[in-house]
Amino acid sequence: MPHTSTRPLNTKTLLSDLQKLVRKLEDDLRERSTTDSDVQGRLRSEWDQERAAGHTASTYETWRDDYLTQVAVAWILACVFVRWMEDNDFLTEVFLAGEDQRMKRAHDTHDQYVNTHPTDSDKDYLLHVFATVAKLPACEDLLSQAHNPLWRVAISADAGKLLLGFWQATNPDTQELLRVFESSDTRFLGDLYQDLSEAARKKYALLQTPDFVEEFILDRTLEPAIQEFGLEQVRMIDPTCGSGHFVLGAFQRLLGHWGRTAPGMSATARVIRSLEAVAGVDLNPFAVAIARFRLLVAALAACGVRRMKDAPDFHMNLATGDSLLHGRRFDRTGQYTFDKEQEHWLPDAFAAGDFEQATKILSRQYHVVVGNPPSITEKDEAHREYVRKQYDSCYQKFSLAVPFTERFFDLARYGDGNGEAGFVGMITANSFMKREFGKKLIESYLSEVDLTHVIDTSGAYIPGHGTPTVVLFGRHRPPQVRTIRAVMGIRGEPGTPSVPAAGEVWQAILGQLD
Repeated sequence: MPHTSTRPLNTKTLLSDLQKLVRKLEDDLRERSTTDSDVQGRLRSEWDQERAAGHTASTYETWRDDYLTQVAVAWILACVFVRWMEDNDFLTEVFLAGEDQRMKRAHDTHDQYVNTHPTDSDKDYLLHVFATVAKLPACEDLLSQAHNPLWRVAISADAGKLLLGFWQATNPDTQELLRVFESSDTRFLGDLYQDLSEAARKKYALLQTPDFVEEFILDRTLEPAIQEFGLEQVRMIDPTCGSGHFVLGAFQRLLGHWGRTAPGMSATARVIRSLEAVAGVDLNPFAVAIARFRLLVAALAACGVRRMKDAPDFHMNLATGDSLLHGRRFDRTGQYTFDKEQEHWLPDAFAAGDFEQATKILSRQYHVVVGNPPSITEKDEAHREYVRKQYDSCYQKFSLAVPFTERFFDLARYGDGNGEAGFVGMITANSFMKREFGKKLIESYLSEVDLTHVIDTSGAYIPGHGTPTVVLFGRHRPPQVRTIRAVMGIRGEPGTPSVPAAGEVWQAILGQLD
């Protein structure tokens, strides 16, 4: 039977503790990058290559710190994934920690490793744990050297001891384990994605999409696409997938449709068909890792599988990549590639073996393209100018929401009015509607596609969205009518609603949109 705990996980305390741990690992890795000649040489070599190719204008120190943040977070998330699997009894062994007899089993596993590897440290033990779990087919993409940045730079022996001790820490008064993952719900991982690293949150504009917004957008994109193209044909992508809300929501919807239309199909077959139909790409590797883990857990639950060793070798269309610069562009007469020099934008620690997969995912068109693209202004001058060359809508000091709007439509199937056009839905910053940099997007690009809805959500209470937003719906085809349905805000919420989805502004949008 699965091990369960009666003590709920305090996610706020966990997040605060992990934020401190990230900073300690960053400091440790930064010191290694200056004292270990091999690590320093490898990092400088990668930075030199990126600079020479014109892929970054950042100083070595800025580039290195961003790189090492990704590695530090990868070490911590790998532990989170293993601990979650341990506490939910998905692993036959206990490697890191557990309550009661499970802690004894963890110590026994560790002692056995030390006895056979007497010169190894806890850092080496953690690497052994990750490598062992990665051998399970369902976990290969999650923890293997080909996909996880933690393998790029090792933490020190002291940091390894600190990290292992963090998960084994107990309350001195009760001797209870401080951190227990008692629930199969992986929603808390979204909080980690958004707030684990302050530096990463600012650089990548990390922001979860609330469930009620995701459901609203999928209602008006995925559902009509299934009706029009058929369940067997439809496929969906989120080019800025973050921690996977849209991907997971689409997977669950498709799974439900398969259950209703093909009740005789096995649960595993329904899961595989649903996984094949969803895809996601994100520039942030730990966002993709979280999305991959959440999707894996949902797939296992749908199959009724309780142990990772019994899990099918699921294939997930998720990858780390730059959706603006990887894959292919599509015009109305066919498709074309990005410039050859764009083809490998990310250094190894960021790409983590996903480059080919990202290119494959971004080299096809989809029936549904949805997401919540970043609205920041690109700080790296080299990257910003590369993007400008590829997207005609980029103008002046543009927000990334501008080229991403173009890219969303670009990835949707093109149709000239014969019913082949893909559906596009996004929640994005409305700054392009009010500032000069949005001029070309509005006048030269959106005027040429079938933009159907412009929905002002700036007055709605959407947790985490401090930037005023707008929801856009459309289809990738020439405009079909001379008017666009617009929802114009009159005033914002009178107060912060206790349930965001029940806010007066949001309910007014739902009630009056049609």
